[in-house]
Amino acid sequence: MTDSFIPAPGTEAEMRKALGLFATGVTVVTCMSPRGPLGITVNSFTSVSMDPPLILWCPAKSSRRHDAMAAAGHFALHIMGEDQDDVALGFTKSGEAFEGFDWISSERDVPLIENCPARFECHIRDRIDAGDHTVIIGHVDRVTVTDSAPRVFMAGQWGQFQHRG
Repeated sequence: MTDSFIPAPGTEAEMRKALGLFATGVTVVTCMSPRGPLGITVNSFTSVSMDPPLILWCPAKSSRRHDAMAAAGHFALHIMGEDQDDVALGFTKSGEAFEGFDWISSERDVPLIENCPARFECHIRDRIDAGDHTVIIGHVDRVTVTDSAPRVFMAGQWGQFQHRG
């Protein structure tokens, strides 16, 4: 079966379903805010450039965490591991879900989640208005990598990638 539609008011569910067919990683972005450490689970993350080292992520303007995240000068983007579902799920519900797992503060006072497959510590280079989201481009200042396996998200479900070889 093939289904085509023009994205318009009333087709948001179909658009979300179509976009959900693209597998992404599960990430948590953290920053320090005026109310303290803040985090949010996002899947709108991608690399932008190797020279200079740039990444981007896109918080929804409707999120209560949007303004604090967009205003922060520094942030950390954490690629979540298969054993960190509780951390990622915690930040889908609350920006203050830092209890129950290991984290430290960076020298720039950014909350850093420990034991992630990869962590990117960044300063914000650009903020771009993009409809109902803001595109935040970060310049990567430090990368930390472990040997843990990353969590994958697709079609509304979490899973993992099976390595062959």
